[in-house]
Amino acid sequence: MDEEYDVIVLGTGLKECILSGLLSVDGLKVLHMDRNDYYGGESTSLNLNQLWKRFRGSDQPPEQLGSSKDYNVDMIPKFMMANGTLVRVLIHTDVTKYLNFKAVDGSFVYNKGKVHKVPANDVEALKSPLMGLFEKRRARKFFIYVQDYEENDPKSHEGLDLNKVTAKDLISKYGLDDNTIDFIGHALALHLDDAYLNAPAMDFVKRMKLYAESLARFQGGSPYIYPLYGLGELPQAFARLSAVYGGTYMLSKPECKVEFDENGKAFGVTSEGETAKCKKVVCDPSYLPTKVKKVGKVARAICIMSHPIPNTHDSHSVQVILPQKQLGRKSDMYLFCCSYTHNVAPKGKYIAFVTTEAETDNPQVELKPGIDLLGPVDEIFFDTYDRYEPTNQQDTDQCFISKSYDATTHFETTVKDVIAMYSNITGKTLDLTVDLSAASAAAEE
Repeated sequence: MDEEYDVIVLGTGLKECILSGLLSVDGLKVLHMDRNDYYGGESTSLNLNQLWKRFRGSDQPPEQLGSSKDYNVDMIPKFMMANGTLVRVLIHTDVTKYLNFKAVDGSFVYNKGKVHKVPANDVEALKSPLMGLFEKRRARKFFIYVQDYEENDPKSHEGLDLNKVTAKDLISKYGLDDNTIDFIGHALALHLDDAYLNAPAMDFVKRMKLYAESLARFQGGSPYIYPLYGLGELPQAFARLSAVYGGTYMLSKPECKVEFDENGKAFGVTSEGETAKCKKVVCDPSYLPTKVKKVGKVARAICIMSHPIPNTHDSHSVQVILPQKQLGRKSDMYLFCCSYTHNVAPKGKYIAFVTTEAETDNPQVELKPGIDLLGPVDEIFFDTYDRYEPTNQQDTDQCFISKSYDATTHFETTVKDVIAMYSNITGKTLDLTVDLSAASAAAEE
């Protein structure tokens, strides 16, 4: 342990593992430690016995739920956009060779008390019950504009500079009503609130294009993919990758105390009486609690069911977004469901999550609108966790701390944090021009 490293990474959560992989591929000497005896930190994956122990205090789940080892329940479940940044990162590091992906069946949105498929292009807009006849035509025109828009082709811009025109102005040009804007902004462009309406429209249009292109990629019912056996496979895949590049992983390292010199700069990490020296420390908020602040709280319900979520065309894997306006809330609510088809539960069983940014101290009541959409559940666990963000001066202390995971059930915000951290650590911009066909997803059997 008494060696010198370029970077020591503390915690094997998704963000830390991705960063560790990126830095190893860049040729940096990385030591990766975790105080736990398992991979994943907050974003670990539990079997049924572990799930029971964590939420019910005993490791004797009812027999009718099936074999414990058939369960891989991700504590921070998030789908990946098929053409999104995370998939590019996975291809860039070549970690895809350790993972098998499968397309996700459905992408839905909650509107006026009902669940509807998210229409992603002009053809689907015309069929969607979310809109009346005239609105469908307006939406179709808008979708065609977005589909045809190419940043480098001024002819496709229709005289609009999307770096100047706001999303609100672009939408009003097509005369779309508030209801349509609500599901496009939150379920298609995946904005977390309505602030995007007053920002330049370029980001909004790029997000819509990413959704449509990801959807077209696997000809499935959604733009998302998910690894077989769940996200628990990711940290382990990155550990294997890191080893290939000469990185070192150590689990069960108690304490992991970051050491600072007289100027407040990190110079190493001590565990079990030994200090490994380094130039930089990367970690999740739990390793440097004095350098983070609480910024919010996530409420979630974890459910085991024996059927798919109703009104989702029997999707075995699905995301449903409940936009905040539909619920009279300040933040969206998310449903995530995965099942035996992704090998995360025994045959016939489904794992569903309902998550949102907590606005009260009562998750049971707060999550009710989402739970009501699930139908009968075999078991339900309620949980909340605090969200932290770093407050430190990275330039001074050379500590790079990730933000806690938010309530979203897709990876867009997580990977944004990772890319920003990568640039802060290395001073470079990550080049993500990759051949997307390197990550394929298995079709339905």
